[in-house]
Amino acid sequence: MTAVQGTTVGITTGDGTADAYLTRPADGGPRPGVLLYMDAFGVRPRLREMADRLAAAGHTVLVPNLFYRRGRAPVVELPAFIDPGARPELFARLGSAMRELTPERAMRDADAYLRWLAACPAVADGPVAVTGYCMGAALALRTAGTHPERVAAAAGFHGGRLATDAPDSPHLVAGRITAEVYFGHADQDHSLPGEQIERLERALTDAGVRHRCEVYTGAAHGYTQSDTAAYDKTADERHWAALLGLLERAF
Repeated sequence: MTAVQGTTVGITTGDGTADAYLTRPADGGPRPGVLLYMDAFGVRPRLREMADRLAAAGHTVLVPNLFYRRGRAPVVELPAFIDPGARPELFARLGSAMRELTPERAMRDADAYLRWLAACPAVADGPVAVTGYCMGAALALRTAGTHPERVAAAAGFHGGRLATDAPDSPHLVAGRITAEVYFGHADQDHSLPGEQIERLERALTDAGVRHRCEVYTGAAHGYTQSDTAAYDKTADERHWAALLGLLERAF
């Protein structure tokens, strides 16, 4: 584990400027890039901590504020610890920002984030990895299918609505993915019922995607987020082992 250096950067998109957290090993050398997609609660100390852990393992990590159209992160005031009682009000305030981030807008933004990483001196040449949490898991999957030439590995953890009946469901990009893919599902997750897990697995298998999908027994939606009541230390450490293993194989 090495010392890391983090800073806030701005990324020009088609709709403005997205603020983002960038962290990398403090030695300054170019390292493989990782695009980390936030959960609905946004860029905050917990996500910066997670990005720093990836940076300490030898990567340059970008965590964009996906809700930048509403302002800089955090777009709503967050408590230090998000307990179940706080969630309804927070989601009521975040709901419109989530709906505003349509798949089309999200993938236009993804193009900007990937181009920014490609031009960043702290990022090694070549494709990058993408990982996402909760809503970010679907965006990681979409990004791998929308920009296959730029994504070497993609991961998603406690993602929801990954394989719905909708005509723009994330799993429908499977046929265009060339990256290795890993998903760590929460088995106590109403947003990803068993039929969706099976549909995602089938889509990835039928498309010939190198992948592994695992269900974390007893884990709740949000199990990696230590600033929420959903946190599960055992599941979180399992996620780290899977993610770091994926990155080692990719780079």
